[in-house]
Amino acid sequence: MSAFKGTKNYIASPELQEIVSVAFDLEKPLLIRGEPGTGKTVLARAVAESLSLPLLTWHVKSSSKAQDGLYVYDTVQRLNDSRFGTGDVQDIKKYIKLGPLGQAFASPTRSIVLIDEIDKADIEFPNDLLHELDAMSFAIPETGETITARQRPVIIITSNAEKELPDAFLRRCIFHYISFPEADEMKNILKVHHPLVDQKLVSQALLRFYWLREQSEIRKKPSTSELVDWIGALVRGGIDVKQLEKEVPFLGVLLKKESDIQALKSGARKTSRY
Repeated sequence: MSAFKGTKNYIASPELQEIVSVAFDLEKPLLIRGEPGTGKTVLARAVAESLSLPLLTWHVKSSSKAQDGLYVYDTVQRLNDSRFGTGDVQDIKKYIKLGPLGQAFASPTRSIVLIDEIDKADIEFPNDLLHELDAMSFAIPETGETITARQRPVIIITSNAEKELPDAFLRRCIFHYISFPEADEMKNILKVHHPLVDQKLVSQALLRFYWLREQSEIRKKPSTSELVDWIGALVRGGIDVKQLEKEVPFLGVLLKKESDIQALKSGARKTSRY
């Protein structure tokens, strides 16, 4: 498989490029952690685009069960068909719907599977996937079938570190933490999203942005996606460099908690007294 180098819309650090390639070569799931907005979820899309492979996405919720990613038996539809005579209820296969992992196992070609925000689910969720991830196969008792992967899918798992994942699960994964981009790397990211924006404005915006992230009273630090939106707001609002040196316009684009905005304004008032 070709090495992952990022895409024109996704700037991947050398460390991230290397770990993605290692996970591919070892055929192990890649577990990605990092601050919100560091590109964890869109990494899978970038890998799929870079390698010209289909992407199957499983957005995990608090109610998600491991089996949901493999298959779902639609008993409600079968019951309705039985009551109203609208289908052949004897053919159980009609009521088996494969989930993202199940589709990847059944596909004749290799694919990318994104298991997004795995730590949102119950603590047993990762353990319930161990056998399937090891064997790359699963059984459907309702039909007596066993589906085994023809091509081992590339599995990318994201986590926001909301809860600890089981050791047995972690042992089966390649791990990488996406560090928050430094200013130079962030400037390259912004060029992708705002290629025509005056670089003096971008440089001043970055100074303000990283200063804001350093303020200890702010609990939810602004992320990359919020910076991208903020640059767009500055351009649309006609904000110039001199104005940006004096204030932080459109603060609500960067900070999403009222307490953070109030804390910042309170800190600014205290500073202005001295």
